[in-house]
Amino acid sequence: MKLFDSSLSWWRWWVAVMLLMATMINYMDRQTLSTLSVRITNQFKLSEEQYGELEFIFGVAFALGSLVFGALADKVPVRLLYPAVLLAWSVMGFLTGLTTGFNNLWYCRGLLGFFEAGHWPCALVVTHAVLTRGDRVFGNSILQSGASIGAIITPFIVMALAGDPKIDDGWRPPFLVIGAVGIIWVVLWFTTIPPSGLTNPTSAETKSSSSFSLQWLFDFFKDPKFWALAFVVLSINTSWQLIRAWLPKFLQQGRGYSENETLAFTSLYYVFTDVGCLLAGAAVLTMSRSGINVHRSRLIVFTVCAVVCTLTIAASMLPKGFLLLGTLLIIGSATLGLFPCYYSFSQELNVKHIGKASGVLSAIGWLVSAPTHKWFGRLADQSKSYDVGIMLVGLAPLIGVLAMWILWRKDKSTNADLTN
Repeated sequence: MKLFDSSLSWWRWWVAVMLLMATMINYMDRQTLSTLSVRITNQFKLSEEQYGELEFIFGVAFALGSLVFGALADKVPVRLLYPAVLLAWSVMGFLTGLTTGFNNLWYCRGLLGFFEAGHWPCALVVTHAVLTRGDRVFGNSILQSGASIGAIITPFIVMALAGDPKIDDGWRPPFLVIGAVGIIWVVLWFTTIPPSGLTNPTSAETKSSSSFSLQWLFDFFKDPKFWALAFVVLSINTSWQLIRAWLPKFLQQGRGYSENETLAFTSLYYVFTDVGCLLAGAAVLTMSRSGINVHRSRLIVFTVCAVVCTLTIAASMLPKGFLLLGTLLIIGSATLGLFPCYYSFSQELNVKHIGKASGVLSAIGWLVSAPTHKWFGRLADQSKSYDVGIMLVGLAPLIGVLAMWILWRKDKSTNADLTN
């Protein structure tokens, strides 16, 4: 018997660990820019709005990539598509470390976002294929927790490789090293994931259907659940991405923390987001196995996390100190705890088109959240403060909560037994 045999009971959780590592690499490549944002904006003499433009193009490209790779994930064998997109975004992360000006940085950031978008539809197709309905929230928590782990590791890599902040090009080595990590994952993927162990759930149906049929899209638009999830993803993505991109600047330039203090806290912040993500998944798993309806368990946890996110109101008014940092840690835990619930909701929208559903919803989330970075930067330029922006981003998830309670209608899938 082979060590990594898909017939083994633990193999499906190994797949979840592989997805965790892919998410980790995804966020390492993404997070390096915000971690080094002060150095880069100083060297290239960028305004806050220009820095916002880098996050804007990343978001728009991510939305486009979500549509492209969402469609491909339902048609192309995900065992091949997944490592291809991971290798592509790793190359763009590496090339970012070689840029010589704002324009080059802008193009690299856009292409990074385009290819990184392929991670999520591929990953959700995989978790749907290997995990049962009752296990998917926890599996998605493992998948999403890679974001925190990547963000935890990134500051330490930066501190080890970037050197003295006074060195102009000291920010380049972290991009080069992190960009090269993707090759290791690709080798491990092909070594441990056999072709027979991972088949797209609807490959036969998608092959037999017309390539030009858009019936699936019309079905989405007619379904109130789709619009509920659209509001969910635009609200939670806006909140998470704005905090991810602007937290280092808020701490350094807004509250006077040094670069090393900010890097150390940022790492701790993502430890707490990881814990929050896993606790959200574990809470749903515990509640559902105790007899509470699976959907209701998810909705309760989602609502609690969204309410906790509103602590950004307090954070925006607190001065430098332990109370501010503690509040930010709680906010981070709740913000990432929203995502495993959302992923599990989206996997039940239309099981025949999981990749497409993930792609379309992701595109909506990123098209809405991307322009807010320019708005956030312009607001910071004008007010010379990040406080108002930080306060508002925590209120966004409440939109998603209202949408889920109002628009998500009960049916056989939401009342299905845990084993389905």
